[in-house]
Amino acid sequence: MKLALQFFFLFTTTIGFSQSLPLSQDATISVITIGPGHNLNDAFGHNAIRVKSRFSDITYDFGRYDFDAPNFYLNFARGKLNYLQGKSDYNRFVALYIREDRTVKEQELRLTFAQKQALNNYLETNYKKNQGAYLYDFFYDNCATKIRDAVEVTYDNNFTYNLPKDYQEQTFRQLIDGNLHWNTWGSFGIDIALGSIIDRKATQREQLFLPEYVNQNFETATLKDTKQPVVLNSKTIYTQKGINSNKTSTFITSPLLVLTIIAGIIVFITYTDNKNKTRSKGLDLTLFITTGVIGVLLFLLWFATDHTATAYNYNILWAFPLSVFCIPQLLKAVPKNWFIAYIKFSILMLCLMVMHWTIGVQRFAPALLPLLIALAIRYAYLLKYYKANRLQ
Repeated sequence: MKLALQFFFLFTTTIGFSQSLPLSQDATISVITIGPGHNLNDAFGHNAIRVKSRFSDITYDFGRYDFDAPNFYLNFARGKLNYLQGKSDYNRFVALYIREDRTVKEQELRLTFAQKQALNNYLETNYKKNQGAYLYDFFYDNCATKIRDAVEVTYDNNFTYNLPKDYQEQTFRQLIDGNLHWNTWGSFGIDIALGSIIDRKATQREQLFLPEYVNQNFETATLKDTKQPVVLNSKTIYTQKGINSNKTSTFITSPLLVLTIIAGIIVFITYTDNKNKTRSKGLDLTLFITTGVIGVLLFLLWFATDHTATAYNYNILWAFPLSVFCIPQLLKAVPKNWFIAYIKFSILMLCLMVMHWTIGVQRFAPALLPLLIALAIRYAYLLKYYKANRLQ
């Protein structure tokens, strides 16, 4: 990927002078880092490159998309949506994020004039080529990694990352958690949809998929030959004044409380069924349909899309797709033997999930715990109930 980018960078540099204005000698190039916003899609921040010249003041960024594109939602779900490069007037660009009350930081880069011109040519030429369309990947090809890669290529490997202060080795999931409170629906949804592939440790460079880590790592980066800092000077243009809602949780509507209430209802109905030696078909139908449908969606995300982060998702151990085929058996007083075996299998899968969680294969949403306990209790009761019915 990086080799291809280097080739494209070299190619666009050679033809760029005919497609974009040359920079003035006093031109500066900076990396802009936008802090997290208050919506889920803004929770991880944003990056851009500012090219300030005597003739213009432009920002280039990545990660935009066109809602009017054909089959937008289908392509988004399949991981085949083309994301775009943006080009904006700097003042308008910054004013937008200030209105949204998001922190804005700027780092001027130590570049020769030739490097500035080359980077400008690359950005301008790439934008003119179908607005820089590319297949987005949240961890490996996003608004932050595009900036990281372009800057690295500009320095032609004369670039060293040094460990920032308070650097911690973390998994991709832990890095995401730093921007979302664990007991919010956004965090819960991410933990359900993304698989164990994001529970591996991210290298220092890989951590730069998050915009704030671009800022932190560029701040301590140095040139290999002269050992000079890559960043000439840094400044904060605007500091967020409000509280970031993505890092707080409203407990009354939180996943933990909602799922605890649902789990309580399941356990209470199971207790009543056990006391009266009955079975609430409505509850069992609801559980098997819900877990089965969720399992089908997780299966499709794993095997039928190009999303890299949705692979190897062991949430499928509690939300198993085959549960939807068990619905006819739940309507019978005495089901087939294979259905009894399937319930035993479901209990085994819950035990396997706990093992995966314990040894660190995958970290699951903490709010799931009450529901998992309730499912185990219900499945155990179904075994007891069907066994008693068969003996009669």
